[in-house]
Amino acid sequence: MRPLLSLLLALSLAPARGQGHPVRWSFMAEQDTSGAPVVALHANCDEGWHYYALTLPREDGPFPTVIHLAPSAAYQAAGPVVEPLPVEVEDPNFMMMVRYHGDGTVFRLPLKRLSNEAFNVEGGVEFMCCNDQMCLPPTTVKFNVPFPAVK
Repeated sequence: MRPLLSLLLALSLAPARGQGHPVRWSFMAEQDTSGAPVVALHANCDEGWHYYALTLPREDGPFPTVIHLAPSAAYQAAGPVVEPLPVEVEDPNFMMMVRYHGDGTVFRLPLKRLSNEAFNVEGGVEFMCCNDQMCLPPTTVKFNVPFPAVK
């Protein structure tokens, strides 16, 4: 009975369906200074919410953000995801140091083009967000970003 009550309480505290998730993602095709393709992953949070960095000091706390890239014959990752500097604080809820991002963060995923043809980059972002009172379960947002052909 207790697990059911906990689940119902968590669902009642979660944002209303009509209001959407407190973190919204958008994805864009970009180029770096050498002209190589880059997927830009933009995150915007509602005020008071944050989501966690790509790496955390320990594994027994919140879930870090993970960016997945689908395999393709047209592209491959050209290095690690470039992450802006996260906020680092001692979190009393998790009793550990955490690193997180708030509103207006852009991650960049560098790619190596394996084909001159146009292609779509597919993948997903898995993340967990919290405010000072609660955390939502980890969520995955898929992306599909088109890149044009090159000569």
